[in-house]
Amino acid sequence: MRYLAEADSAALITEDLAYTAARDALIAATRPQSEVFPAVLGHGSDPRNRFTVKSGASQQLAGVKIGSYWPGNADLGVPRHNSVILLLDQDLGRIDAVVEAGVVNAYRTAAADAVAASVLAREDASTLTVFGTGHQALHECAAVTRVRPIDTIHVVARTPEHGETFLERLAARGLTGRLTAPEQACRAADIIVTATTATAPLFDAAWVRPGTHVASMGSDAHGKQELPRELLQAARLFCDLPEQAVRIGEAQHIADLIADSTLTLTAIGDVLDGRAEGRRSEQDITVFDSSGIALQDLFIADALLRAAADARTTP
Repeated sequence: MRYLAEADSAALITEDLAYTAARDALIAATRPQSEVFPAVLGHGSDPRNRFTVKSGASQQLAGVKIGSYWPGNADLGVPRHNSVILLLDQDLGRIDAVVEAGVVNAYRTAAADAVAASVLAREDASTLTVFGTGHQALHECAAVTRVRPIDTIHVVARTPEHGETFLERLAARGLTGRLTAPEQACRAADIIVTATTATAPLFDAAWVRPGTHVASMGSDAHGKQELPRELLQAARLFCDLPEQAVRIGEAQHIADLIADSTLTLTAIGDVLDGRAEGRRSEQDITVFDSSGIALQDLFIADALLRAAADARTTP
């Protein structure tokens, strides 16, 4: 059995590796040979501690990702999020590989955002607004700035203290941000990214100007919500996987309108593969609903294992 410890996967992960794996996984998700199974949402003995089991299969890979969120870890000085990926031996059904992927998971999630932005955001998008100041929000900023010419980052924070700390972390990555009020930040944005644990809309739909691309990265469980329903009704809608998005993604809040075909929800993999239109005009408002699919985890685990093998054979 192959094994990558947390320190090993964290040392191997790069934004390029994550981007390629995410793009390949999102395309694979739309292929008839692939299957993404319903996510299992659970919690620990303390209901505040939550975990998710996501599984799937493609033509080459099958396996499971277990992701956990223990909010009290922040008080202990350790990450609140953790993740482990299990790949199955396709011939024998045994565990073929175990990849600890706590750091990797943040790259994997942000990479999907960047892949979607590469085909949905305007080519000249230069102003990014991010809601959230946590670990994931930092990775979202880094990923999006690699695919669009971002020169201004507006940060919407719950508290000034959280905001100032986040600006310091951005600066450490060579990125410059400024703390901005929600309405002003939305009205100025070419791209809006939400990376929170919110259960109610973070802003008013009227604040989003035509031509904006919006990515909801935090809605991945029942009851989570970052975007106003009115925005979803006015925008062109895309997601990682429609059948999952309407259950646990942002689209759960418009599932009725999707079910009766009032609104169309398109898998981003179909856009990447040329089977569906992405942005059609400079005035389109586009929304990417990312609830995170298992194939992203399987593909990135496979890429990390290949990178580890290459590192061992390189003189």
